[in-house]
Amino acid sequence: MNLNLRPKEECMYDAVSLGEVMLRLDPGEGRIRTARSFRAWEGGGEYNVIRGLRKCFGMKTAVLTALADNEVGKLLEDLMMQGGVDTSHIFWKKTDGIGRICRNGLNFTERGFGIRGAKGCSDRANTAISQAKPEDFDFEYLFGTLGVRWLHTGGIYAAISEQTCETVLAAIKTAKKYGTIVSYDLNYRPSMWSAIGGQAKAQEVNKEIAQYVDVMIGNEEDFTACLGFEIEGNDANLKELNLDGYKKMIGEAAKVYPNFKVVATTLRTVRTATVNDWSAICWADGEIYKAKQYDGLEIMDRVGGGDSFASGLVYGLMTTGDPEKAVNYGAAHGALAMTTPGDTTMASVDEVEGVMGGAGARVAR
Repeated sequence: MNLNLRPKEECMYDAVSLGEVMLRLDPGEGRIRTARSFRAWEGGGEYNVIRGLRKCFGMKTAVLTALADNEVGKLLEDLMMQGGVDTSHIFWKKTDGIGRICRNGLNFTERGFGIRGAKGCSDRANTAISQAKPEDFDFEYLFGTLGVRWLHTGGIYAAISEQTCETVLAAIKTAKKYGTIVSYDLNYRPSMWSAIGGQAKAQEVNKEIAQYVDVMIGNEEDFTACLGFEIEGNDANLKELNLDGYKKMIGEAAKVYPNFKVVATTLRTVRTATVNDWSAICWADGEIYKAKQYDGLEIMDRVGGGDSFASGLVYGLMTTGDPEKAVNYGAAHGALAMTTPGDTTMASVDEVEGVMGGAGARVAR
């Protein structure tokens, strides 16, 4: 499989993401509703992927986002800088001091335990990035002059506002103009689309975006809600996903969108909030590749597991060009990311490759 990546020596960045970065406030082992203290992290569906590529896999990455120019925005920048991600392309939007003009998004997230599921409470309306326009970013300079090998964005950012849909399209069209590979995580959230036209709007937007995507990430529900494709004979339990049906559905999607080179999704069965069965699959060149199965995976914090899968997948595709290896990089990295707190990875590439090779959990001394 050949993705026709731009040569590394031509590009300043291996990968860039476009999306919202929120301040995650984490009550630790407790509940949001009774917390008296929170731990602060940064996180966002698109950003988490690029942060994993930098922190775990050592690639040179940058984030495209907008922040309200205040102390919370500076905190978010500082957290991103600690992750090694280049923040020089952030658009800083002036605010009035109380958030009438714009603000920074907050995401309160509790991890869940046993029979109590994880719970999120977002406070992200009227954020700087929801108002950002294509002209707020110099896409020509970034993709044309500096050079980017890979752009990652997704359906969470596209759903924040009607404006973000336009910004996504402007970014990916410019990226494709200069030969940058584009990955996109459909990540359908009904609650986010409801205010801007619901599922009909989601399909309108995502069908246009899909024309420019090389690597599409999404499960059968995402493909149905966002692109209108359906899988026949599928079990409701994702562990028992009908692979033949999924392959057929993706084959139909690839006829409509011949630009799709890879399609991938995670497979998760939730036994409890802290014990999941976990794997992933990847479609490429008409074949389905399934990652190693991690049954009974013990979860500390599941938020960001899918994003870490995506960063491992992207790393594997960029460095090996082998979809089977790539999906296993993704599944192993996602599994490791869910053993630590916060949205973003704390794993190393050596740990990922060790898990891929069957390394156990004995103490390393």
